[in-house]
Amino acid sequence: MALVLSVVWASIVFWLILRAFRQRNVLRSLRMAAPENSPFVTIVVPARDEAANIAACLESLLAQNYPRERLHIIVVDDDSSDGTGAIVQAIADRAGNVRLVPSPPLPPGWKGKVNACCAGVAAAPPETEWLCFLDADMRACPALVASAVHAAQTNALDLLSLAPRQELKSFAERLIIPCGLYLLSFSQDLGELQSPDSDDATATGQFMLLPRRSYEEAGGLAVVRGSIVEDLDFARLIKRRGGRVLLLDGSKMLSTRMYDGWETLWPGIAKNLVNMLGGTRATIATAAAAVTLAWGAVLLPLLDVAACHQGAQDACIAIVPALAGSAAAFGLHIAGSLYFRIPFVYGFLFPLGYAAGAMIALDSVRWRLSGRVTWKGRVYR
Repeated sequence: MALVLSVVWASIVFWLILRAFRQRNVLRSLRMAAPENSPFVTIVVPARDEAANIAACLESLLAQNYPRERLHIIVVDDDSSDGTGAIVQAIADRAGNVRLVPSPPLPPGWKGKVNACCAGVAAAPPETEWLCFLDADMRACPALVASAVHAAQTNALDLLSLAPRQELKSFAERLIIPCGLYLLSFSQDLGELQSPDSDDATATGQFMLLPRRSYEEAGGLAVVRGSIVEDLDFARLIKRRGGRVLLLDGSKMLSTRMYDGWETLWPGIAKNLVNMLGGTRATIATAAAAVTLAWGAVLLPLLDVAACHQGAQDACIAIVPALAGSAAAFGLHIAGSLYFRIPFVYGFLFPLGYAAGAMIALDSVRWRLSGRVTWKGRVYR
């Protein structure tokens, strides 16, 4: 029995690792491109209590090598209470292509980010040809806009989304986020999601670029005004209408620090994890499987060694696949630590990361069953 269990567990681990590498190969990187036939782009940045991030975000946008007269930046202050608006206005006073817009009162049933983005689009200059939605915690390299526009035009896209590089500084971020991204690569079929033949899609609202025509033909973000994962739902809507949607790896030109510790990370992930994993049952099952497989890397070799010491011959043989699977699992997560530029010791802590992630998943299920989600001082149903 010990041999069968160890072989099955190791086989699942190796299969998941191969699946993760295949997913990585599917995610193409955004290539650097110079401005060429530059259309008029309006960047909409929704900001709610982003005083710690908004200045750096705007300075990176003002440093773009895109023609200044063809780039307009609108920051929508979503009822901030930390001075975000004052910081933006000070930058707008010296930069001619930055504008501060107050978000209108939140209508019943709307989510705050969608309301702010719609206000930004409404304030966009009439000559706007492309719309870009960018989170306030993003940092862009100078070639970002030109490269993204080039990629969208070259591939005739109706929506381009970019996955940024994650800056991980606190213990909570370093423990949880790598495990969460691995879990998505294990559970999602990125090849199918990216395929034009699939009616499903993947995207991140951290960066979305699309022709204004495509935005308006889809009905705008107001169509998904009540969604917690408005980015995914809007991408699916465009794709199901026959549009072309693509997610690229933008980590060489775009970076972010999404959270600054447990206080923001826990609710930030819990608010939409159920949606990302496909419902409450799928979330519970995924969390249970992740914890079981992760802790198997620690416990299975120890159990096999103990059983072998007690005279179980199959357990002595089982030590080999158990150790092979454990070495592969630890090796994958150590490599992930190096990729995320964090101390490699976090690669040894991944069982704790999946265990903490499972607790967040259960909290996400609890929020869903209660019918209430809390984020940035607002309670959504």
